[in-house]
Amino acid sequence: MTERIANFFVVYWSVLKPVIEISILWFVIFRIMIFFEGTRAGQVWKGIFILIVAFFLAQKLGLNTLDWILTKLFAISVIAIIVIFQPELRFGLARLGQPHLFATGLKEEEVDEFIRQMSAALMYMAQRKIGALIALEREDKLKGYIHSGVLLEAKLSPEFLETIFTPLSPLHDGGVIIQGNQVAAAACLFPLAQNPYLSHSLGTRHRAAIGLTEETDAIVLIVSEETGLVSLAVSGRLTQGLTREELTQNLQELLSVARPKTQPGPAAN
Repeated sequence: MTERIANFFVVYWSVLKPVIEISILWFVIFRIMIFFEGTRAGQVWKGIFILIVAFFLAQKLGLNTLDWILTKLFAISVIAIIVIFQPELRFGLARLGQPHLFATGLKEEEVDEFIRQMSAALMYMAQRKIGALIALEREDKLKGYIHSGVLLEAKLSPEFLETIFTPLSPLHDGGVIIQGNQVAAAACLFPLAQNPYLSHSLGTRHRAAIGLTEETDAIVLIVSEETGLVSLAVSGRLTQGLTREELTQNLQELLSVARPKTQPGPAAN
């Protein structure tokens, strides 16, 4: 009886083992591709994948000359990648030990504290008419925009945001991008909105907020330097003049795990 059970597990393990290995490899490669999406290294990974496919096809089809060329090319490319993409590799290796590498975003219990900090910072700046432009990353990666600014990777706090946007601060121009509960970068450049029907009264800061949400699923928060009004942009739509309660409610809906894509109120004309 014991022998039969042992044989049963041996047979089934021989079937399950490759399935488990393939699943683990697929998951790791998939998460690495997401991690590098939108960066120079991301384009390189796509190129490497194409070369690997070509290499295996050359071997299977017996294309010896092409097989030899690709083998030599791989040997050279390893050194070239290390030299050319040293900053990206160092950045990626440094983040391997961080718990949010394979995370999808804020945990549900962290959302309330995040909203409290964000609301406190925005209302403080609104009272003093300190202009601000803050993008909250969701499913679409903003790494291309992050690298247009100054990398920070700093813990989020109301005081830190207020310091960044204080007039004459070196980083107050441009936008801030937040990933999870970290300030990823400041002084970032956002694309301007392409909608010709937007009100002419909207300034560059508001148009940049709408422009980013036209291209990504980011949530963008704005404080007007002229009026002190707090606005929120999402999916190419802008809601202006939010109170603290309205801002909190909209952020709770938008950052909810169950409803990540809810749109706030009507768009401004």
